[in-house]
Formats: sequence, C-alpha cells, structure tokens
Amino acid sequence: MSTEVAARKSGGPAHWVGATVEFLRAVRSELGKVTWPSRDELVKATRMILVLSVVLGLAIGWMDWLLNLVLVNGVAALVR
Repeated sequence: MSTEVAARKSGGPAHWVGATVEFLRAVRSELGKVTWPSRDELVKATRMILVLSVVLGLAIGWMDWLLNLVLVNGVAALVR
C-alpha cells in the first residue's frame, strides 16, 4: 500500500489539504453567483438600520423607565 493511499484512508494531511482546496474552490464559485448591492442601496440600508436602532433603543429605554416607575416606586409606595 502506498503512502498516498494510506494517508487518504487515515484522513492524513494530504486528505485535509485536498478537502481544503476543494472547499475554497466551491466558495469562490458561490461568491461569483452573489448579487452585490449598489452603493446607493448599501447607504440606504445602513441609514435605515441606524434609524431603527435609535428608535428601538429609545423605545426600550422608555419602557424601562416606565416599568421602573410602576414596579419599583409604585410597589414601594404601597408598602410604606
């Protein structure tokens, strides 16, 4: 049995290198099929994400303040 066949059967370095090369070829092929956004689409999407992040942050902050007011201060006022 040759060393190449033994390396292939045992999953040695030769098999690992071959599998890695095949994977990278497949990745390159798939990246060629991707439709990349134009600069205008990318800027528009980035703005939308930033605006929605700020709105969501404000909404979560407002809800936190309201629940704090009701649950912490409200319950403390009932106990006093």
